Amino acid sequence: MKAEKKVLGHLTKCYSVAPLNYKGTEHFLVAAEKKDPCLLFDMDGNKVDTVWEEPGGTMSMVQVPGTDGQFLATQRFYSPNDSKEAVIVLVSPDNLGKWEIKTIAALPHVHRFDILKRGRTLYLLACTLKSGHEYKEDWSSPGRVYAAVLPEDLSKLCESSPLQFEVIQEGLFKNHGYYRVEENGVDTGLISCEGGVFQYVPPFQKGGKWEVHKLLDTPASDGVLLDFDEDGEKELAVLSPFHGDCISIYKKSEGSYKKVYEYEKKAEFSHGLFGGSLCGKPALVVGHRQGERNLLCFTWNKELKAYQWGILDRNCGPANILHLKKEGVDLLISANREIDEIAMYRITP
Repeated sequence: MKAEKKVLGHLTKCYSVAPLNYKGTEHFLVAAEKKDPCLLFDMDGNKVDTVWEEPGGTMSMVQVPGTDGQFLATQRFYSPNDSKEAVIVLVSPDNLGKWEIKTIAALPHVHRFDILKRGRTLYLLACTLKSGHEYKEDWSSPGRVYAAVLPEDLSKLCESSPLQFEVIQEGLFKNHGYYRVEENGVDTGLISCEGGVFQYVPPFQKGGKWEVHKLLDTPASDGVLLDFDEDGEKELAVLSPFHGDCISIYKKSEGSYKKVYEYEKKAEFSHGLFGGSLCGKPALVVGHRQGERNLLCFTWNKELKAYQWGILDRNCGPANILHLKKEGVDLLISANREIDEIAMYRITP
């Protein structure tokens, strides 16, 4: 595959990217890891608005389903060592073109979160990287996975009346990776940590129990399920260990996942991840933030019956990657954190 690059602008330590349907048209958001802005772009890559100037520290952003431009975001997570004040905020546009921002949950060390829908119920699934620390690089306090039912009217949530969470799972060290995966028409969350890769399935009814399935024991930083060879069974692509340099693919055999491929180079500080369809075929896109700092693409060659890879961009250091489609053309939006660059890649065969 080929990538035609367009630099949209520069944002110090740009990190989080997310789609946003606003005023009836598709847009996307880019926010910074440090005390820097969140920006709104149209599908041509033009900057439309600045949603906030600070406080930044944004690891995740997710639109509230069925709304016009309303979304949730993390703020004040500036690094694993500076995340005690992390919160989840509700961001709502008004009729005057301004953005109302209010805290709806104080959740120390919250790194990833998502909104999963099952039936008519919306669930917020939130992951904390750790539960505390006493000094730099202290990983002795494990993270947790939390869940909450989102009320139909989010406007009543605020700091004094926050969202109420339940703890689904504890004891997850370096609880870093998250990816939404649809399974049998149901939204599920794939969570990666030192203890391996887990899949979380929301309850069928409010008040029900979440299903938690352990897919892999290998310490992992991120993962995604994707049917590379199109045989009807999804493979598990994994970046390991935490902020590690190994890119692997596992195939299910006799009820468990076995490694069938490993990228032959060291992809130092692997981080950005997309798994889905590109140019009509399954593809895995990975960015790594140290070493060569490339944006890589992995696919399955049916004729050779082998995995193959290519480089979409070099020395860019992606933190996160978003896939969009415009008029049938595949686009990748990459927060190239290590060079403070927001980039759009037009992908063609």
